[in-house]
Amino acid sequence: MSEPAPICDPSHLLGLFPEELSSVPALTGQPAYRVTQLIEWIYRRMAGEFADMTNLPKALRDTLSQAGGLYTSVIERDVASSDGTRKLLLRWPDGATSECVLIPDADRRTACISTQVGCPAGCVFCASGLSGLERDLSAGQIVEQAMRLTRLCGDDRGLTNVVFMGMGEPLLNYEAVVRALRVINAPWGMNIGARKITVSTVGLPKPMRRLAEEGLQITLALSLHGPNDELRRQIVPWAAQISIDELVEAAVYVFDCTGREVTLEYVLLGELNDRPEHARELAALSKRMRSNVNLIRYNPVEGLPFRRPDADASQRFLEILRERGVNAHLRRSRGLDIDGACGQLRRRTPSRMQTGPERDP
Repeated sequence: MSEPAPICDPSHLLGLFPEELSSVPALTGQPAYRVTQLIEWIYRRMAGEFADMTNLPKALRDTLSQAGGLYTSVIERDVASSDGTRKLLLRWPDGATSECVLIPDADRRTACISTQVGCPAGCVFCASGLSGLERDLSAGQIVEQAMRLTRLCGDDRGLTNVVFMGMGEPLLNYEAVVRALRVINAPWGMNIGARKITVSTVGLPKPMRRLAEEGLQITLALSLHGPNDELRRQIVPWAAQISIDELVEAAVYVFDCTGREVTLEYVLLGELNDRPEHARELAALSKRMRSNVNLIRYNPVEGLPFRRPDADASQRFLEILRERGVNAHLRRSRGLDIDGACGQLRRRTPSRMQTGPERDP
């Protein structure tokens, strides 16, 4: 395992707040408005490198460049789906890789970003955790993913939504994730509304409560995948020590603190958790808290035995939930032709490729 990434790398400007930017050695002694100019170039003009920041003195641009690049990753792979989805595999300076995905729709452009390299949760259907956890991502590395995907949107179309649903368990990298959330949400930063940001967790009650107390109006998504403890622990082995009752109590606390419903994420696995009785159990469970349900048909992973349920079974599951008054949706699968599920592209790419990046910042 690599050395843990710092929560906030002071050399990675994308993870810093304005008051911290003013303390960067290259900016020490500069007029205060230089920080404002720098932030404008980073988050509004989407500069790819310091040399582009033409209203900064050349000497300052050179000093910033010598201290390190604005973007610290290289794009190892950039693949596009027939449905418009784009997936990037980023390689960080230590050789570690992580994925992020741009999901465009008619009225929104969603960035799905990672918080760790690999994942410790071990959900049996997921490619992200097959090799375990390598390390955490720093706040700057988390923000950098969202910024790279913003740049893919074009000059006049930025991101509308950000979901922390890529590789890793966000609440195990808590400090870095909260710092990244604040940069992404801040008016001076990426300026994405809190209600357009979702953090997904496999279910850690104590950090769920802590996040609810941060004063952020984000959405918390709970990766449930099973409507009872026995079945859920088959699918999410990491849940062996955490009961659904504990998660319900934490979800109730989240709503009491924030007024925001919890989203129950439920991946439908053919003939495993997609039967009518499971839908009825899930409906009863969802009524114990203020929640809505997102159903996702399984995106197959090569080498794993699980199968994608057929459309009729998935639709019937949805109907049972709605008949019982549950606010439920069946999400359209995206990126099926580009290894769209978490961790698939990374699995297909050697851990340390000798070839250079496919594109520059």
